[in-house]
Amino acid sequence: MNSEHKHPLWHPSFKLNGLSFDSVQELEEFLHTLRIQGDQHEVDLAEFISQWLSADPHIESYTSGTTGTPKKCLLSKQKMQLSAQTTGTFFDIGPGASALLCLPLSFIAGKMMVVRAMVLGWDLHLVAPAKDALTQYDSKYDFVALVPHQLAHSYRALDKVNTLIVGGGVLPNHLEEKLQASAVKAYATYGMTETLTHVAARRLNGPQRSEVYKAMPDVRFTRDNRGCLVIHAPNLIEKPLITNDLVKIMDEYSFEYLGRVDDVINSGGVKHAPEVLERKLGQYLSGQFVISSLLHESLGEQIVLVKDAKGPSKEDIDRAITHLSPVERPKLIINLEAMPVTDTGKIKRKQLRDLIRNQQHLL
Repeated sequence: MNSEHKHPLWHPSFKLNGLSFDSVQELEEFLHTLRIQGDQHEVDLAEFISQWLSADPHIESYTSGTTGTPKKCLLSKQKMQLSAQTTGTFFDIGPGASALLCLPLSFIAGKMMVVRAMVLGWDLHLVAPAKDALTQYDSKYDFVALVPHQLAHSYRALDKVNTLIVGGGVLPNHLEEKLQASAVKAYATYGMTETLTHVAARRLNGPQRSEVYKAMPDVRFTRDNRGCLVIHAPNLIEKPLITNDLVKIMDEYSFEYLGRVDDVINSGGVKHAPEVLERKLGQYLSGQFVISSLLHESLGEQIVLVKDAKGPSKEDIDRAITHLSPVERPKLIINLEAMPVTDTGKIKRKQLRDLIRNQQHLL
């Protein structure tokens, strides 16, 4: 690396698809070629790296849209750099590591994979953000990030990966079980755009497997009076971030995720977190399904199970719900052609609930 390359947001060991660059000018020339000749994901990468190396102290991004319309926000490059360093420390991954980028650059998860590679000095392998991207190449990787939908189409290729993080949505039980036969070090991550991706992770397989999320360095947690998580991460956010995520606090550095407070179902005066019921049923069911609710004259809300064509059979559901208490059991199975999801594969629970309630008279 020659003396021309002196950039505080670019580690000298950074490579892109195995290529190294001796100066900002050389890198910019390569990015220009990507813009002219590349596919859309390559053009997106070129645009993002140019933004990252620009004098502007902020990057523009959007929230995921899980609970509403995606919102535009400005992210501090300095804090993104600190987030990347935190990831490197937590997972013990330093310069020279190989990493796969198969997430879209439109959201924080994809952006932060690029930032980690540039700040920590990784060799970043860029591919199209396809559902089965991991299966399409023979390369081996030290670090890979997937969303659950990609993992569902890639778990047979996990022998290529040393450390895997899965984020962007709740991981179904049947996928977590498939990880148990793999030697990969797999983690579920917890975070959001506002925290510059993950602030906690839990091990998904091996002897360290746990339901408890552990904090990244310099992050701690409390709960508000609703039972929702409050994130204290002074290096990443200006003030404590109050979430709508119901949690059980183990200590100030760890918690168990229960579900979204705005998704809680109040049926006959008993409150249920849908994701807790899904985890219980997921031990006995495969395929996609979601716990939701319909309005009910006497109960207020009635618990229902919603599935698509690839979901579990009625017979399997009937057997599985015997493992729930009577007040937890779905009273109706609803079949949809397709579930409403975000671009990153998360179920849009409110939209799903509105959809089935609008069709309630047809059920």
